[in-house]
Amino acid sequence: MSSITLQDVSVAFPIYGASSRSLKNRVVSLGTGGRVGRGTDNRVVIQALDSLSLSIRHGDRVALLGHNGAGKSTLLKVLAGIYEPQGGRVRVEGRVAPVFNLSLGLDPDSTGYENIRLRGLYLGLNRREIEARTEEIAAFTGLGQFLDMPLRTYSAGMQTRLAFAVSTSIDPDILLLDESVGAGDADFAKRAKARIRELIERSGILVFATHSVEMADRFCNKAVLMNHGRMLAFGDIGPVMDQHLGMTGQTRSGR
Repeated sequence: MSSITLQDVSVAFPIYGASSRSLKNRVVSLGTGGRVGRGTDNRVVIQALDSLSLSIRHGDRVALLGHNGAGKSTLLKVLAGIYEPQGGRVRVEGRVAPVFNLSLGLDPDSTGYENIRLRGLYLGLNRREIEARTEEIAAFTGLGQFLDMPLRTYSAGMQTRLAFAVSTSIDPDILLLDESVGAGDADFAKRAKARIRELIERSGILVFATHSVEMADRFCNKAVLMNHGRMLAFGDIGPVMDQHLGMTGQTRSGR
C-alpha cells in the first residue's frame, strides 16, 4: 500500500549576492513566500518549509491549500525527491508520478521518441514498460512525424504535450499534481483534463496543489492548509476548506 510520512521536515533556501536588508524588505513587501530569516552564517534564508509533519495513507486525496509561496510547490518537490530537506525525515512508499516541472528529464538534442524513453526512465518505468506505452503516448501527443525530430525544434507547447503525455501514461501509486501545469491548445487541453481525471482514479494517493475551491472539492477528501512554510491545518476537506475560505474571502459555488 502507498503511503507518505513526513516528520519535522524543513527546507530553507540561502540567498546569495544580494543586500540582506533590501532583499528582506522586498520579500516581506510581497506578502508571499516562506519566512525570511538568517542562517547560522548570518546569511539571509527563505524558510520554505518549517518543521512540517504529515501522514498520508492509501486512498487519500489531499489538496494543498494556501497563498502563492505558502510552500505547496516546495512540498510537492520534496515528495518527488527533487528537494532534499535540511531537517526531518521523509518516507514515501510507492511509485511516484510528478505531474509538474514537466521539462525534467527531457534532452533538447534527442528526438521525441528518445525523450519518451528518457522521461519514462525518469518516472521509474523500465524499458519494457516504456516500449509497451510508446505507441499510446505518441498517439496522444498528436505530434506525428515531429516525434522523429530533435526536441529543440519543438515549440514550447509541443514540448509540454510530449512531457504531459509521458507523465500521465503510468499507473502511479502516488500522484503529485500542480494545477498550474498547462497542456497546449484548447483541443489538447480538453483531452488533457479527461486524462488527468483518469490518472487520479488510477492513483493510490493524490497530492494536489491548487487555488481552486471547485477542483479541491471535486477531487479531494482531505486538505492541508499552509502559510509561509508552516502547516496550519490537516484533515477532512470540509473544515480545512472552511478555514482557508475564512482567510482568503473566497466562497464555495452555490453558497
